[in-house]
This record gives sequence, C-alpha cells and structure tokens, in this order.
Amino acid sequence: MASTAAAGGGVPADAKTFLGHPRGLYMLFFAEMWERFSFYGMRAILVFYLTKHFLFDQSPAFAVYGAYMSMVYITPVIGGYLADRYLGARKAVLAGGVFIATGHLLIALFEGPVGAQGIYLHGFYAGLSFIIVGTGFLKANISVLVGHLYSKADVRRDGAFSIFYMGINTGA
Repeated sequence: MASTAAAGGGVPADAKTFLGHPRGLYMLFFAEMWERFSFYGMRAILVFYLTKHFLFDQSPAFAVYGAYMSMVYITPVIGGYLADRYLGARKAVLAGGVFIATGHLLIALFEGPVGAQGIYLHGFYAGLSFIIVGTGFLKANISVLVGHLYSKADVRRDGAFSIFYMGINTGA
C-alpha cells in the first residue's frame, strides 16, 4: 500500500528528502531565486536599456518602467485568483516559469541593432509582457507550494519557509 501524507497534508512520510526537507523545497527555492533575479535584474537595467539601446528619452523610459513595476505587483492578484479557481498552484507556478523564461528569450532574440525600433521594440514589449504574466502566476502561488510540502503540525515547516526566504534574498 502506498504511504500516505501526515494528517493535515504534506508529502508522504517516506518521501525522499535532502538535508531533512522534501526535495521539492529546493526546486521551489531555485525557482523563486531565479524569479527574483529576473525581477531585480530587470528593475536595475530596464531604464538604462531603453535609453541606451532603443534611444528612448528619459520620460518615456521611466513611463515603461513604471508600467512594468505596477503590472508586476498587480498581476499576482489575478494569478492567484486563476490558480485558486481554475489551475491550481502547481500548474500556475509552472506556467509562470515558462512565461518568464519565454519573455527573457523574446527580449534576447529581438535585441536588434542600437537605435532600431519597429519589430525589435515590439519583440521587447512582447517579452516584457510575458515576464509580467509569468510573474503574476508564479509570485502568487509559489509560497503556497512550500506550505503544501508539510503538514500544519510539521516542525520543519517554519525552517522550510526560512530556507525559501533565503532563495528570495539570494536572487535579489
């Protein structure tokens, strides 16, 4: 008979662990670390990229930056709702990761020569949009998955969230 999870949820008691925690915790650690690296990296260079590569004036570059930042903070509300209602946290996190990776790939593929806009700028905006949507799905749901790894009474649960938080700080 297959083992069952502890009362109140969590992974099965005989599930494979690494350093005393379910292996899934470390997958979530690295997923969140790279998402935060993506966010803070984009935050650090977005205006510079727009002004030096696409030759935007500062005002429109900061407008794009402001729109990006506001959407990154608004979309997790929608991503959380969609996960709760339709997708589930696991599918939402997976979709979020795929969207973020696709967005960065689009930005890289549509770089183009300095000062060129047209298709290159459209590709950049498409990539930025994918990153925003991906962040909406991933950010709202990844912490939920950490909680699902443990029963509410599991003494390792607090430590797991501390490890997860270290991933956030490492990526930032």
